[in-house]
Amino acid sequence: MTIESTLPSSWYLDDAIFALEREHIFMREWLCVGREEQLNGPGDHQVLDLYGESILLLRNSEGELRAFYNVCRHRGARLCVAVQDQESSDQLPLRGGVIGGRSIMCPYHAWTYNLDGQLQRMPHVTPQMGLKPEELSLHPVAVECWGGFIFVNLSPETAQPLLPRIAATIDQFQRYPLAELRIGQSIRYEVDANWKVICENYNECYHCGPVHPQLCEVVPAFKQAGGAGLDWERGIPHREGAVTFTASGTTHRRMFPGLNEDEQVRHKGDLVYPNLFISASSDHIAVFILHARDAVHCSIDCHFLFEASEVDKPDFDPSDAVDFWHTVNRQDWSICARVQQGMRSRVHECGIFSPMEDWNLDIRRYVSDRIGPYIPD
Repeated sequence: MTIESTLPSSWYLDDAIFALEREHIFMREWLCVGREEQLNGPGDHQVLDLYGESILLLRNSEGELRAFYNVCRHRGARLCVAVQDQESSDQLPLRGGVIGGRSIMCPYHAWTYNLDGQLQRMPHVTPQMGLKPEELSLHPVAVECWGGFIFVNLSPETAQPLLPRIAATIDQFQRYPLAELRIGQSIRYEVDANWKVICENYNECYHCGPVHPQLCEVVPAFKQAGGAGLDWERGIPHREGAVTFTASGTTHRRMFPGLNEDEQVRHKGDLVYPNLFISASSDHIAVFILHARDAVHCSIDCHFLFEASEVDKPDFDPSDAVDFWHTVNRQDWSICARVQQGMRSRVHECGIFSPMEDWNLDIRRYVSDRIGPYIPD
């Protein structure tokens, strides 16, 4: 029998490897950055820090999503400042940014763009000076949506359409009302581990028995046979009488209409590379949006999605699901940090896959296909 190994330990530790991943994965793949509901109307906007690039995400006058590099075409000044950066900075506030929900003005020389990124105004610049506004639009970022999720691609000139790429995921969750769900609560986690460790951990359940006793009470299949042979396409069955991911396995919320018989009593999960994790129960969905900060640190935004009719109830209380997931999540982040710590040892050259972990093999292919040609021999 052939023994399968992980990627080399250095690929989880080295800044040089992360730099290649930044350039050939995160700068070129579709990245999930949030939910459509987080930008409700024309002029609503966010400033995103994506792998060292500042990106302006907004809704234009027609309510359509647009994204641009947050860089003025004149002298390169940042057009908008993220709220958290403004609050933590010693710099004085300046005019500019998204003005009145109608335009984007650079704070430096007041060059002004519409919400589609087209240059509209250059103070004191006349046509005779030779500058052509139609050639000086903001640098675009590709935006597409699926299931209420917003995805961006920082290399729009080479980006392939999103939906064909995630066709298997779309099929997997076709009966879940993803696009109509709303965020009931969110938690941000900071994890001291390489992003690939987190992906590998999500893709196997060999660890579930030792690490997640509460989870295995609700889904005993996660620990049976070391988590081998799980049918993720059909979903993983809960224990008898359990229908969702809460401590009791039960809920006062209604099931999503339209689920088939399996989906009413089984759990489905999927990883949309490189950074969106979806875990679906019959009454709520937990989603994780990962952002790799560097080779050894990640931020993870966990959103708990519920039907709008549930969220709008005066007595809406998601704590049964949130508290359960918060326990499971912290168990995962703690064990991922332990893996990261152990890989720093001089004796650790790579990990070994057990037969129960065959799902992990796709992280090797995914990463190697993209950065392998740029690794020195």
